[in-house]
Amino acid sequence: MNVLASTTQALQTWHRMIDTREMSLLDELLAEDVVFYSPVAFNPYPGKAVVSFILQNVIQVFENFTYHREFMSEDGHNVVLEFSANVGEAKLKGIDMIRFNDQGQIVEFEVMIRPKRGLEALAAQMGERIKLFQPQ
Repeated sequence: MNVLASTTQALQTWHRMIDTREMSLLDELLAEDVVFYSPVAFNPYPGKAVVSFILQNVIQVFENFTYHREFMSEDGHNVVLEFSANVGEAKLKGIDMIRFNDQGQIVEFEVMIRPKRGLEALAAQMGERIKLFQPQ
């Protein structure tokens, strides 16, 4: 399977996971060496366990989460997904910038969010949850 096909298939799985909240699909989607770049933390979070923890928790924090647009690079390795959501009363817009390996697994996941109020609400909620992460 070529890169474009692998990434397209992985994106279909990603959207199915988001729609159904079947977060166990992260196991097949994330590469072991995946790195997460948070919109609120300078240092990245490396490794499948912590990235899976973050993504499973953020989907619980977001309310009315909706993807709007999707862009893919010509080589199929990079995808940008535009989304909107609420965190309590705060509304936010953001993008997920995702890099895939040749096998269609996520190796890099970077999130950018605006406005500041929405980002601050997300940071407060996720800050409490990330304290609960127990590395294995």
